[in-house]
Amino acid sequence: MHKFDAKKIRKEAVQWIKDWFEKNGPGCNAILGLSGGKDSTIVAALCAEALGPERVIGVAMPDKGQGLNDAEKIAKHLGIKFMVMPIGNTCWELEHTHINENFEWSKQSSQNIPPRIRMTMLYAISQTFNGRVADTCNYSENYIGYCTIFGDAAGAFSPLGNLTVSEIYAIGDEMGLPYEWVHKTPDDGLPHSSPDEEKFGFTYETLDKYIRFGIEPEDELVKEKIDRMHRNSQFKRDTLHIATYSPYLPDLGVKVEDEEFQF
Repeated sequence: MHKFDAKKIRKEAVQWIKDWFEKNGPGCNAILGLSGGKDSTIVAALCAEALGPERVIGVAMPDKGQGLNDAEKIAKHLGIKFMVMPIGNTCWELEHTHINENFEWSKQSSQNIPPRIRMTMLYAISQTFNGRVADTCNYSENYIGYCTIFGDAAGAFSPLGNLTVSEIYAIGDEMGLPYEWVHKTPDDGLPHSSPDEEKFGFTYETLDKYIRFGIEPEDELVKEKIDRMHRNSQFKRDTLHIATYSPYLPDLGVKVEDEEFQF
């Protein structure tokens, strides 16, 4: 009924990356956080195909207690450049900074420090190595706000931002990437964290069918939860809201003798 042409979209994604770099950074490198998950793996593969592996830099940024999670193997498989930049000490310092004895970070604040530190690292690497930072988020996660604003949700270009998780699986398979990298159980990478779908209370398949084709979940409570998550996270998807003002009085034909505005 709903057929996704992974081969066609792969070609379009590769061409889109080529065109974007031609316009926004000819000769620049693609810089991305390489977590070992499906999204960063497939973005790295698409960028390597579009720009050549020599122009792609994958960066692993483990927190304390985290390993490389196949990131080095993925980089070698794709032939891209690879860097390891541990962020554990920096995160620890921030998480243990207290203004006074009554101050304590909220759980969400603590959880969001690592992805924001990672994005700081990626932009520093990008400026050093003539790069452009890739956003590796997907449409499914963005739809329900499962991303960190100015963290993993940041970047200069987003090859997967309009593709659901189900569609990304198909692209990874079409590219011939190892099954265990493409279909690895999605999780947020936090220590002692549960898989994404357990936290959501619904599957990506259910989510994707609903947001792509309007097929509502059988459980009405699941539909309500998806709608609520989407509604409550709208601020993450909006572009920056810039206030507009009218700082000058309208020209009423009155000559101002004492002031002269020069721009």
